[in-house]
Amino acid sequence: MDQVIRLWRHFWHNPWQARFMLPLIVINAAGSVYGYYWYHEQLARTPPHFWAFVPDSPLATTLFALALLLSLAGPGRILFQAVALTASLKYGIWAVVMISHYWLKGGPLEFTEGMLWVTHFGMALQGFAYLRQLRPGAGVILLTAFWMVLNDLMDYGLGLHPDLFAAGQTLPALITAGGLTLTITAGMALGRRFAAGPAGTGPGR
Repeated sequence: MDQVIRLWRHFWHNPWQARFMLPLIVINAAGSVYGYYWYHEQLARTPPHFWAFVPDSPLATTLFALALLLSLAGPGRILFQAVALTASLKYGIWAVVMISHYWLKGGPLEFTEGMLWVTHFGMALQGFAYLRQLRPGAGVILLTAFWMVLNDLMDYGLGLHPDLFAAGQTLPALITAGGLTLTITAGMALGRRFAAGPAGTGPGR
């Protein structure tokens, strides 16, 4: 147990190490494959030009894996990192909230939903662990916020959001997504304001 706690402290202090990034790249890549399969029915009934806005979680894990892979190659990709990390955090929390809401409304506690809850909690945790050490400039924050808002508009303006777990969840899903977009954007802005280092710097850059 002491070794696990020590390893977690090392990860929390500096997750931008190859010994942490390589396993996460593999895990997220494998999760992405399963995630795209999960969405195959919804993708089949969606016009191809909208596909990028349908599989929110597997796209987030794909971007996350690519962001870590590119970080291993060297610095200088902070916009891509910001988009990937915020997506992992946002859609991880979003799914945890929606599954919890489903259970609170009387939905059965089954293996599939439990597995999705745990894996999406992991998405949120990894996104936060890396995002907290990112030092994006104002332009990167604005572009990342734009991408999150665009996804929300596509999801709830055009109805491209993931299939929900029960009837009546559309409004809670919208409120959760919008609230997370605002909260994550505000968090990045405050982090930039109070960061000790200059904008655009941080581990992995």
